[in-house]
Formats: sequence, structure tokens, C-alpha cells
Amino acid sequence: MSEEKKTEKSQDEVVEDVSVKEEGKLDLTTDDEAVEKKEESVNGIKGLEELPEDIKIKLEKKKAENAKKTKVKKKKKKSTKTVTTGKAFVKATYNNTIVTLTDLNGNVISWASAGVAGFKGPKKSTPYAAQIITRIAVGKAREIGLEEVSVFVKGVGSGRESAVRALNSNGLNVTSIKDITPVPHNGCRARKPRRV
Repeated sequence: MSEEKKTEKSQDEVVEDVSVKEEGKLDLTTDDEAVEKKEESVNGIKGLEELPEDIKIKLEKKKAENAKKTKVKKKKKKSTKTVTTGKAFVKATYNNTIVTLTDLNGNVISWASAGVAGFKGPKKSTPYAAQIITRIAVGKAREIGLEEVSVFVKGVGSGRESAVRALNSNGLNVTSIKDITPVPHNGCRARKPRRV
């Protein structure tokens, strides 16, 4: 009897090790296959193939951390609609650059900031960071079918020109560029000048 109990326990342990998916199919992937799937999921986004290796690694780590934090919930399937024309908003400040791609109504399709790409401190406001985050945002938006954008630039940071050029070089047709930086008409008292 004791031998039968031992065999039953070992079978239970084996069953626990094999993970069963929601659909009822067995998942017998090895570590190498799991790594390949992760690489495919990251490389599946167009535009991410061209990103530098260190930024790819940082993006993968962030995805893994977010997957751990979020609990498994049943999500409703979103209807995938194709958007061919849209708007691109580039907010370039002294400290950061944020690129947001929307449809014509202003509904966000994709966005990226220098912090998402793994830049920290003074590197966030560089033109290189603006180029990388634009590539990330365009890669996500190209999946939906975005082709033409009209660009709205806000702010005086160093990443504003390189972000607009990166939009064009990553396969989007830039139809118009408009500067929407807020300018006071002598309303409020100005700040004291910055000492550098």
C-alpha cells in the first residue's frame, strides 16, 4: 500500500508540473521554445527589429514586470479597426519627450515616452531618445494600419525636430506640421530667468 501511495504522489506531482491552458490543451514548451516565443512577440511589432539591443532588453523586462503585477482577468475582445490617417502629437520639454499617435477624433492608438524606452535623467530629453521612442510608437501604430499623420509639435525641447524626422523615416507620410506651443500674450507675470 505504501508503494501505491508513493506512485500516486509522484503522478500528482507530474500533473502539477504540466500546465494546462484555458482551452484545455497541454503546454509542453521547453525553456528554449519559451525564449523563442518571447523574441517573436517583441519582434512581432514592426519597427522594434531596428531598435538597439539594450533598449529591446529593457522593454522585455518592463513587459515581464507588468505581466507579474497584473492579475489574470477575462478581457473582452476589442474590435480591431484599421486607421489609415491620424494625428501625431510630439511634446518636447526640457526634461522629456512624449510622442502620441491618435486617430482623427483624438483617440490614442499608441504612445511612447523616453522613460518607457529605458532612458533616465538628462538622456530623456536628447534627440536620440526622441528618435527611439518615435520608432516604438510608430511600430505599434503600423499594426493598426496607420499610414498618414499630421504632426502637432508642442514645447521647445531638443527632441522636437528629430521626432518629426523619425516619423517620416519610419514609414509614415507626414502631411502637415503645426507648432502648437502655448505662447502668452502678456497675460501672467513671467518666471524669473533661468540661471545656467
